[in-house]
Amino acid sequence: MKPSSFFSACLVMAALFTLSGCSRFGHKQDYTFVVLGDNRVAPEDTVGNPSTTNTYQLKRMFEEIAQLKPLPKFVFFNGDLVLGYTDGDTVRFKHELEEWKKIYQESSLAKTGAKLVTVPGNHETCEKIGSGRVAMVVNERIFVREMKDYIMNDNGPHATGLVPNTDSLMSDQSKLTYSFDYGGDHFVIFNTDPLDRESRVPYHWLGKDLKEAGDDGARHIFAFGHKPPFQTHYQSEPALEEHPSNRDSMWACLEKYNCDVMFASHYHLWDTILPHKGKTWMVVCGNAGAPMQPDWVPYYYGFTIVKVNSKVDITSMGRDADKNHQTAPAPDKLTMIRAHFVIE
Repeated sequence: MKPSSFFSACLVMAALFTLSGCSRFGHKQDYTFVVLGDNRVAPEDTVGNPSTTNTYQLKRMFEEIAQLKPLPKFVFFNGDLVLGYTDGDTVRFKHELEEWKKIYQESSLAKTGAKLVTVPGNHETCEKIGSGRVAMVVNERIFVREMKDYIMNDNGPHATGLVPNTDSLMSDQSKLTYSFDYGGDHFVIFNTDPLDRESRVPYHWLGKDLKEAGDDGARHIFAFGHKPPFQTHYQSEPALEEHPSNRDSMWACLEKYNCDVMFASHYHLWDTILPHKGKTWMVVCGNAGAPMQPDWVPYYYGFTIVKVNSKVDITSMGRDADKNHQTAPAPDKLTMIRAHFVIE
């Protein structure tokens, strides 16, 4: 066969491969996944608690998720797994993550086919320095090493330094910010506190990643990052809004490439925001057990179930939190549907 004929044959085969539904996003599936975040306790509640987690709530949620029908394909834990902020005590920070993993590995959820995905939060990547929260490269490395079994890919951005028209990343983010595909859909994970780029997202990398997914025919796009882009109805503390230009560029990418929803946490509550009608939703799922303020509403602990088909069906499951004893067992409090909506 002549080279030109061989090349033409390859083009024909590629076209047939795509038409047969075997392209990157060719095989569409119906499935569910779960999102939850923020389970760490307050500093005063860590005595005798090496995991620094709201252990009762964490174990209960793992057990309830394991009993869901259908079983979710993924369980995204969206940051602030542990208290962290160990003043540079890397041994203690590593031990907290090990104890968190132990709770998960001993749960019935770990024995199912659901895949756990852990997303870094500020309590994992940062330390308190003065009045600020500063990302530390050693924390990033410990998180990647300890959570390697719960990180889905390594295709994220690498350090570029202060080079124009890049994300000016000062450390390797390839396993902290990355993407993967499943069921005809595209998933993007953000580290919202990279080294020396706290409360910012690498939107140059994001734009390229989402464009490729859109061009290849992704049915849905889902994004996950610990800090929310926008304040909610019940929480006015700035998160990604600390750097509005970066936030706006990131959000413009999500809307341009038809991201269905970004799941955030950080605020210890459940809430939704639709910044622009018909565009990307923001859903805050930060109510997995971390301390709440008495004036925050709605006031409940829980997790979010996402059913995916041609539509995206989102349900917030929860039980009333005890305002006086937030970490105490509350077996009498039932988990029920607290909010529900569908993205067409």
